Amino acid sequence: MTAQPDFAVDVYQNEYLPAGATEVNAIVTVTSAGSPTGQTASGAAAEVIIVDCSGSMHVPRTKLSSAKQATAAAIDTLRDGVEFAVVAGTDDARLVYPYRHGLVVASPTTRAEAKDAVAKLAANGGTAIGRWLALADSLFATSTAPMRHAILLTDGQNMHETPRQLAATLQQVTGHFVCDCRGVGTDWEVKELRTIADALLGTVDIIAEPEDLEADFRAMAAGAMGKAVADVSLRLWTPQGATVRFVKQVEPTLVDLTGRRTDTTPREGDYPTGSWGSETRDYHVCVQVPAAATGEKMMAGRVSLVVPGTGGDSDQVLGKGRILAVWTEDTALSTRINREVAHYTGQAELADAIQEGLEARKAGDVETATAKLGRAVQLATETGHSDTAKLLAKVVDVEDARTGTVRLKRKVEAVDEMTLDTRSSKTMRVRKKQPDTVPGAEGA
Repeated sequence: MTAQPDFAVDVYQNEYLPAGATEVNAIVTVTSAGSPTGQTASGAAAEVIIVDCSGSMHVPRTKLSSAKQATAAAIDTLRDGVEFAVVAGTDDARLVYPYRHGLVVASPTTRAEAKDAVAKLAANGGTAIGRWLALADSLFATSTAPMRHAILLTDGQNMHETPRQLAATLQQVTGHFVCDCRGVGTDWEVKELRTIADALLGTVDIIAEPEDLEADFRAMAAGAMGKAVADVSLRLWTPQGATVRFVKQVEPTLVDLTGRRTDTTPREGDYPTGSWGSETRDYHVCVQVPAAATGEKMMAGRVSLVVPGTGGDSDQVLGKGRILAVWTEDTALSTRINREVAHYTGQAELADAIQEGLEARKAGDVETATAKLGRAVQLATETGHSDTAKLLAKVVDVEDARTGTVRLKRKVEAVDEMTLDTRSSKTMRVRKKQPDTVPGAEGA
């Protein structure tokens, strides 16, 4: 078996419950130092860059030219030995480079050829994002690289296939690769790209100005090159009679993983987390357990980070943590609010308030939009989320941030509204203390 990557798992919670309580919440912080050697093998990664070439990419003309420059920058960022391809997306999907179906190994020669092919791209046709993803999936299928990453750029809505068709394609390709999605300009649909990014464990963001594409593409490609461990799953064991209410990534972005569970045993299941480099992520785990008498304690859950075994080996366990439950009559203990759980619960509520408020605003429901966005202002103020507060101030007039008293602005720039929506799922890390422990629970 190969050397295990360096992962650490810390659990933050208030494990003390009052009599009759059954809900256990914990924040699981996972930190990876990358591969054992700190480097990824040069041939262990594959990259597909998907560029929207629909007719709207000609308006303004700088949009397509900037997309070409950005794609060239991403190609230059690829290490020698990484497999890659470039796809042009319209109402169909076309392989731009290499010239035969499959991936090509990055080298000075292939990078130059790819950039020449990209320079000849023209804008014409419609938008069918599912077909783009399906072609990317078929290209990745020709590779054995464990790290598979795609960049998807679009400037418009998915007009040339139905939502059902896109959903079916997403179901087919989920778990095969990670995809970071970017929308350039303001004519694309935030919810559409967020759905794709969430399904494919990637990120979504707005690039308001075409000239900002190059730096963003370069950063995404560099981030993909920094990944060292692929197909990592968060494995959750729960005791007899327990129910998993949810498992969510809560930092650096909000992603609900609950419905992505794959059962490994009747009481254990895996939740996909994608590829890891040197980084830290936080997860909120909520488990409902059978009530117990005061003085009783139990392990409400065991969290493990695992990667699939190879060559007949069993799965590698990269790190472990325990979620505990202790029933007590001491109200000082049972009413203590864990700061990590409270912080990320507030972050999730903030994201929901923004997204629901903007949806209500689009639908013309002024009362709901005002209430939701007012609550968002209040939460952003309470949690010190100053960047979000600034974005909210472009959509509402704030009369009293502490109470969330706001008025909807009569005129809001589309870019401001979309930036607020897109970045609502980005979270702010809580400043950590030491993990909570239960005296004498080491043998639990």
